[in-house]
Amino acid sequence: MNKQSKLYTIIFTFVISFFFVFILAFANEFTKDRIAMNNELFEIKAVLYAFGIEYKDNNDAYEKYDREVKIIEINDQKIFFSEVNGENIYAMIFTGNALWGPATGVLALKEDFTRIHGLDFISHNETPGLGGRIEEKWFKEQFKNLKLNNGNIKVVITPREGDTNKDNSLVDSITGATNTSLSIETIVNQSVEKLSSLVEAIKYAE
Repeated sequence: MNKQSKLYTIIFTFVISFFFVFILAFANEFTKDRIAMNNELFEIKAVLYAFGIEYKDNNDAYEKYDREVKIIEINDQKIFFSEVNGENIYAMIFTGNALWGPATGVLALKEDFTRIHGLDFISHNETPGLGGRIEEKWFKEQFKNLKLNNGNIKVVITPREGDTNKDNSLVDSITGATNTSLSIETIVNQSVEKLSSLVEAIKYAE
């Protein structure tokens, strides 16, 4: 066959494309179980972090999750429950629109809905070094035991140096990532409202 002909070009392109599609399909099939396990582990670790339950390694994370976290299904929503230091804590997985795409994480509330118990992120599409800093410990720790003001928190654009007051419902924004920070404010406040209503529904159904 003439290698300069259009037919040869078409056949060659088809064969190469088929080969790479086959390789990608094989790789996807070969790794899908491991990917699923990793995704499950990310979720488990985020739930434990939001609850403030410490673990040593992956195996310990699985054991602590199975032993200390209860799952309740209501309205097709999975709610997590754990008793931490004598307090009943409820949590759920949330997804909301951040600046560059969806941000998914875990929000945990104290039973009386007056404070956030903890917060962690599972995945996001924010810019590394800017909005991606939402997953850094200093940012997430601001939400730990943070008092809610009428069910809301507020992101402050100008950092409050040395202010660790957990009763003012304020969270410092990330420098250079104001829009991402404000998006997280909206996501958290919406998630607080949703989780509170779901927990009330659970209690009503008991």
